[in-house]
Amino acid sequence: MFTGIIETLGEIESIREEGTNLHFTVQSDLSNELKIDQSIAHNGVCLTVVALTDHTHTVTAIQETLEKTNLDGLKVGSKVNLERCMLMNGRLDGHIVQGHVDQTAVCIKREELDGSWEYRFKYDSETGNVTVEKGSVCINGISLTVVGSEDDEFSVFIIPYTFEHTNLQEVNVGDTVNIEFDIIGKYVARLAARS
Repeated sequence: MFTGIIETLGEIESIREEGTNLHFTVQSDLSNELKIDQSIAHNGVCLTVVALTDHTHTVTAIQETLEKTNLDGLKVGSKVNLERCMLMNGRLDGHIVQGHVDQTAVCIKREELDGSWEYRFKYDSETGNVTVEKGSVCINGISLTVVGSEDDEFSVFIIPYTFEHTNLQEVNVGDTVNIEFDIIGKYVARLAARS
């Protein structure tokens, strides 16, 4: 379980293929605090630490994960948003995030405003996922508030701190991001579909 509050940016140091799996070695300020078998979110994807050095950690993404996320587009040097799992006695500063990406979305608008940025994303609504205005959404692991919501699009506004401390600064029109929709919204949509 995560909160969507990014702790730090990591940088992909190497990528190794093994069958249909990809092993990502990530350099970060958090790597020396991690343990083997620990869960950590990379762009919102919960992955297990399988190897460590002083300044890097390695995680493995299987084919299912690669097909549903933007991890297959990572390259050496790519920046990834990192968050360790939530402490049960800590504050929930973002919202309930499982680290299970529902699907990807494409950035269709990025506009710098006077002191903030507006991003708009388009996704395949055939999956049944929904957003609501003032609801929560997780983009590349970042807990954000939905500003504008339509059937297959939504927008968010980004404050300077979030822009500077996450990889949203590298997201441009045409880029793909990971989306985890709000868990409560997913249950409500599923129940509504049954009636």
